[in-house]
Amino acid sequence: MSTPRKAVVLLSGGLDSTTVLAIARDLGFDCHALTFRYGQRHANELAAAKRVAAEAGVSEHVVAEIDLRVFGGSALTSDIDVPKGRDSAAIGEGIPVTYVPARNTIFLSFALAWAEVLGSQDVFIGVNALDYSGYPDCRPEFIEAFSRMANLATRAGVEGKSRLTIHTPLIAMTKAEIVARGLELGVDYGLTTSCYDPSPEGRACGACDSCLLRLRGFAENGLRDPAQYIVVPG
Repeated sequence: MSTPRKAVVLLSGGLDSTTVLAIARDLGFDCHALTFRYGQRHANELAAAKRVAAEAGVSEHVVAEIDLRVFGGSALTSDIDVPKGRDSAAIGEGIPVTYVPARNTIFLSFALAWAEVLGSQDVFIGVNALDYSGYPDCRPEFIEAFSRMANLATRAGVEGKSRLTIHTPLIAMTKAEIVARGLELGVDYGLTTSCYDPSPEGRACGACDSCLLRLRGFAENGLRDPAQYIVVPG
């Protein structure tokens, strides 16, 4: 029996990354989860990532620490209000203040480093280019460019021993399709959190872009989101 290939899976504790972890496990990878404490405005997603990693039985779960609050520039890393109550047209237009400058570039760089240490050729990330909030680092063009850079930047790539693949299984899926796929794989979405601005008790606001996209994904499947909300839009 062959040894499963190792993969680094970026795990935020949200709906998308949890689904990606389930997909990687279903493909037979030996999963190593990587989460970031990057100065985000709340710690609920860290707790969610720990719950998800434990439930999935990953081989290792690392929480890397970076303080992106030293730069700010985002509603998630500085004292800028999170937009609430935007309609679908507004969510899909422009780059919102919840975009964290260069976040996926930084996260993928850490994942690349860990993959090289593990001898892994595979990194999984839950970027999505359909139901997303206009983030430039969620586009296929960005992933392709980073992949080219990654294979120039590592010892394994230079020596021709291996080539890194960045897997983006959700990139062309709607939120409804992501929810449906996760449920097929047995994901417990009650363990996850997606809210940008939860209450101190960890209940989702129900009004930020992330909550609205998530709620729509469940509604389009005819399902109720198991997450706890302060208010669920009618």
